[in-house]
Amino acid sequence: MTMSPRSEFLTVMIERGFLADCTDVQGLDEALMGGVVPAYIGYDATARSLHVGHLLNIMMLRWLQKTGHKPITLMGGGTTKVGDPSFRADERPLLSPAQINDNIEGMGQVFARYLCYGEGATDGLMLNNAEWLDHLNYLDFLRDIGRHFSVNRMLSFESVKSRLDRDQSLSFLEFNYMILQAYDFLELNRRYGCRLQMGGSDQWGNIVNGIDLTRRVLDHEVYGLTSPLLTTSDGRKMGKSAGGAVWLNGDMLSPYEFWQFWRNTTDADTGRFLKLYTELPVEECDRLGALKGAEINTAKIILANEVTTLLHGSQAARAAQATAREVFEKGGVGEDLPTLELSADDLAGGISVVQLIVRAGLAKSGKEAKRLIAENGARLDDAPLTDAGLMIDAARLSSPIKLSAGKKRHALVKIAG
Repeated sequence: MTMSPRSEFLTVMIERGFLADCTDVQGLDEALMGGVVPAYIGYDATARSLHVGHLLNIMMLRWLQKTGHKPITLMGGGTTKVGDPSFRADERPLLSPAQINDNIEGMGQVFARYLCYGEGATDGLMLNNAEWLDHLNYLDFLRDIGRHFSVNRMLSFESVKSRLDRDQSLSFLEFNYMILQAYDFLELNRRYGCRLQMGGSDQWGNIVNGIDLTRRVLDHEVYGLTSPLLTTSDGRKMGKSAGGAVWLNGDMLSPYEFWQFWRNTTDADTGRFLKLYTELPVEECDRLGALKGAEINTAKIILANEVTTLLHGSQAARAAQATAREVFEKGGVGEDLPTLELSADDLAGGISVVQLIVRAGLAKSGKEAKRLIAENGARLDDAPLTDAGLMIDAARLSSPIKLSAGKKRHALVKIAG
């Protein structure tokens, strides 16, 4: 962006690397200078927890509130019944209303760590679009809203075009998603004075649709702002690790594993991630990100501590760092490691070490576990594990054992009780 904004929020977005695009930077800047701007991000309830991929946008809402504006977290209780087709190769599996409600409940736990909700002018609102979408009359909706949409234009959006160019089917159900998301913005503007929708850059087409609809129906000036779709310096999608999604709910991914994910950031990403995922001053982020050699590890520990403190609290961050020191520097068994507990029945005839590696989450399959052992990537109590046929019995587990996959992933195995 060439202009230097006057508003604190846009200044933060640009300085820290949150801004990919904006429908009208100058107009939004003036609106932000003119008073409290309510802004929303939508979250479809496709899983019981949000994951690290959502964290960038949650931080945007946090900064919005910290700079004197009103964040709205919109849970997609209605839109999840349809499924967002943006840049997907296939249709999302449809969830039952009960599953969707369970997911919303699970996702809601995280937002309270980052945002302050309440009745005040800048307090956050937690809303659910089922409130207005569940009771729409189809014919009225087509007449009042559908007439404002050009199918030719909708087909030109990159998210739809990429699907059609690959000759992959796009159902009429999914095609309606962008109309419903546009309608969300209209309703949020009408009900709550919401003037800004934010999202990842893959949502650009959907956001522009909502702006056009709100202007046409209500003649209100509203804005859209997108964040870059983040990939790590080695080209991987942000939020994916060797073990799968990096969940934000502590019962789905332990605070230690969350801390470890950030500690394992590549050197090249450290400075950028400090700006996006912590609240340290920009100059400090740049200084830490520029460290070289072994010194960059200090920056990574600061990154892991800061991000874990925001989500799980400072005590969890300190415990995770202590466990990491115990495991990595002293070669000990950290009590805070992910733990697999076995029953007496599990151990009745002994259990193969391959099975243990899989059940501890260090490999996805027996085949992968065997390959790990064959390639000298597995360790048992810090000693190389070379025998894929090794059986573990109750006597061997009289005290906990530590399994390792590579240098950075560990788990404890112990007898329950």
